[in-house]
Amino acid sequence: MTPPAHPGRMLFVNLPVKDLARSKAFFAELGFTFNPHFTDETAACMLVGEQAFVMLLSREKFAEFAQLPMADPTTHTLALYCFSVSSRDEVDTVGAAALKAGGSEADGAEDLGFMYSRSFYDLDGHGWQVMWMDPKAAEQGPEASEASPQSTGSPA
Repeated sequence: MTPPAHPGRMLFVNLPVKDLARSKAFFAELGFTFNPHFTDETAACMLVGEQAFVMLLSREKFAEFAQLPMADPTTHTLALYCFSVSSRDEVDTVGAAALKAGGSEADGAEDLGFMYSRSFYDLDGHGWQVMWMDPKAAEQGPEASEASPQSTGSPA
């Protein structure tokens, strides 16, 4: 992979939620943990990767940062959030955990051979995708993967 433009760069995605405690419990069921140093009654810092975090913020806290009105994620899509896991089986495990924890399925599994994914909506209606990518494809592009593409999901 190419080196990052800024090696020490961190990514924080701020996400408004209706019920912070329920959202924390939901994402904990998916295997995420939280940094207690940046978690309180209005915010929870969810660890996504070594330098990537999702800040679950109460709607009131989010409004302190936002200059524009908050959109309703059940009627408007402003972003889709995707995270990777280490295997195809883990995609299915995390997808099933999301549904069991109260999320809803966005569409069926998508199998492109080099990449496999499932999508779901969290408790607030934000769209998430859990995916696995063949490490060879991640480094060299999809053509480098030995897996053949096929789709089991709904057409885009």
